Amino acid sequence: MPPSVLLEIPVEQRHSASLLQLHYNRVRRFTEFLCRPLAIEDHIPQSMTDASPTKWHLAHTSWFFERFVIKTADPRHRPLRDQYFHLFNSYYHQAGTMYPRPRRGLITRPTVAEVYEYRAEVDAIMRRLLSNGTEATLEAILPIVEIGLHHEQQHQELILTDLKHLFSHNPLRPSYARSIARADQRPGAPSWAEYTGGLVEIGHEGGTFAYDNEGPRHQVYLQPFRLATRPVTCGEYLEFMHEDGYGRVELWLSDGWATVHQEGWRAPLYWEQVDGRWWQFTMSGMRPVDPAEPVCHVSFYEADAFARWAGARLPLEAEWEHAAAGRLLEGNFVEQGRYHPAPAAPESRNGSHGGNERRREGGARQLFGDVWEWTASPYTAYPGFRTAEGGLGEYNGKFMSSQMVLRGGSCLTSRSHIRPTYRNFFYPAARWQMSGIRLAADA
Repeated sequence: MPPSVLLEIPVEQRHSASLLQLHYNRVRRFTEFLCRPLAIEDHIPQSMTDASPTKWHLAHTSWFFERFVIKTADPRHRPLRDQYFHLFNSYYHQAGTMYPRPRRGLITRPTVAEVYEYRAEVDAIMRRLLSNGTEATLEAILPIVEIGLHHEQQHQELILTDLKHLFSHNPLRPSYARSIARADQRPGAPSWAEYTGGLVEIGHEGGTFAYDNEGPRHQVYLQPFRLATRPVTCGEYLEFMHEDGYGRVELWLSDGWATVHQEGWRAPLYWEQVDGRWWQFTMSGMRPVDPAEPVCHVSFYEADAFARWAGARLPLEAEWEHAAAGRLLEGNFVEQGRYHPAPAAPESRNGSHGGNERRREGGARQLFGDVWEWTASPYTAYPGFRTAEGGLGEYNGKFMSSQMVLRGGSCLTSRSHIRPTYRNFFYPAARWQMSGIRLAADA
């Protein structure tokens, strides 16, 4: 089992240097833990423009601490490696120049060993700052350290999703992790949880860490709605495919229909049909599609088309957050070491059983972990949002265009990284993330 990387910092100790140092060490070690199964050769290639080599992730997360934390603590700090500030800057134009993203796989030097040395040097400076920094220095850097830890957890998830995409192109179909045991539990027929709606509040309340795009907290009015009590399963998606879901133009948004034909989509990413049976590539290699598992690696376009086929729709992100508010963060996360979605637990005895039977408000299950859930909401600013000043202001705000919001985290997300207000976002055609579907409907 991977080491714990919980970042559940009490409000009153949120910027405690000693506590953040403890969590800094845990997060940094966990990144390297995720890389242990890899050969040196696995660290270097780049399988597509949207993905990055593992070596680049290892260096970039260290660059983040050097550029934004160490240089804040000492503006006279000179880069540990002169070219690293250029090679491993991602998209922070105010932080300097950057190497083109599509060519990251060509960076064979520095070597993997040299990148690990760089990580160790950054860690040594960070530990000195957190242990011996002046009160003024700590006040300036601790909020940035907190952002940096969550930033690295995002890249831990990207390391795994990018590796999966890379391995899927290898005809040997290599495995990253041990075989996934087939889950005995079957989720049962789909059912609905009803919500009365009305005037509700969404957005982060403050007091604990959140990204700037999760606020300000504000009121929205929701019409009464229903939310599926679990994500859509592979078996249900197979029914959509068998009924020619990919060939029925009336189910698709115009851009989605064009993308289906341009890309030749006929199934989720990583699915293959062999001798009439569907298989999927996983972090443990090829395995038969399990009808009970949540379907994943579908685009927003596919999620939307499936919802139309099912006579439903995708949830608004405000509906999703209202349903998730106050829920325990229970689910299948990266800490479990499964690295693959698990079937939902069966309905409890006091819940509903059967396709159209309704559940009391609050009955949605499996909201966290397993698969990111597409919403019908575009990624835009909340009322009153203001982009932060400086380089870190480029973290979220400048991407509020042409992308859609996902909620809930996945089996590759750290439990300590997710919360009900967390807003993930990707372009609607993206499929290499662990993205799935939860249905909604008007009540």
